[in-house]
Amino acid sequence: MIDEEKPEVVEEKEDQEEAEDENVEEEIVSTVEEAPEEEIVSEEEKEIPESEEEEPEEEKEEHFEDAVNKGDFIKVEMTGTSVETGEVFETTDEELAREEGIYDESRTYGPRLVVVGEGFVLRGLDERLPGTPFNEEVEIEIPPEEAFGERNLADVQMIAYRILRSKGINPYVGAEIEIDGRPAIIRSVGAGRVQVDYNHPLAGRQILYKIKVVEHLTDEKDRMKALIGRRFLGIDTDEFNIRKTKKKIRIGIPDQIFFGENIQIAKRGVALDILRYFEDIDEVEYYETIKRS
Repeated sequence: MIDEEKPEVVEEKEDQEEAEDENVEEEIVSTVEEAPEEEIVSEEEKEIPESEEEEPEEEKEEHFEDAVNKGDFIKVEMTGTSVETGEVFETTDEELAREEGIYDESRTYGPRLVVVGEGFVLRGLDERLPGTPFNEEVEIEIPPEEAFGERNLADVQMIAYRILRSKGINPYVGAEIEIDGRPAIIRSVGAGRVQVDYNHPLAGRQILYKIKVVEHLTDEKDRMKALIGRRFLGIDTDEFNIRKTKKKIRIGIPDQIFFGENIQIAKRGVALDILRYFEDIDEVEYYETIKRS
């Protein structure tokens, strides 16, 4: 009797185990189904911590051999013309200035100092100077927006004739005047009203420059003399005695400019220029020497 009952017990245990196995499978399946799907992110989309982000490489300025580079001290012969009219509006050539009727007695003609990239000339020209070969005449064309700007119709206004007369202005066509500190040109006069144009005379014009770099200044003292000559117009820079002691520059003032006009403004301008372009200089001092006659 006992032997016959054993198989039933075994069967009951097997059935119970099978039922438990089924329940476990259901739980596993249920767990798998209920689990949220993990979002798949590509390697490119993964956020990189700020500390691990690659910093963009700084673009290196192109260096030109035997040609102008940004920051160079150069002396240039230059003539600027309007492409549309061929009119010469600027030149370092005195003879050409006289021929074109733009000679100015107050200025000094001859090669002009330019520190490339520092705004010594028109922005559009300044940006195009790097790469210009030395001692070779080249032509550089500049669009209006990088020269004297586009024409602005809002800067063309009608003003009553009596208002201009009250300011001491005798208006006539082509007259270059100044109204409340603004330069302008009179375009037309009639019926008690005057058309005044505040635009630059060369606004909206394509500009052409003929440029020749005649000197590349690399010596420190030559550069300083060029900066002096830019402020003290018409004075031979060899007359200035320049001495350097550690971080100080001492400049001897020649006799002929002791009583010159605006000498203090010129001295300050030179000092600021030297401090700007020579980082190892902390002080500029002027001295005057009076000798027994």
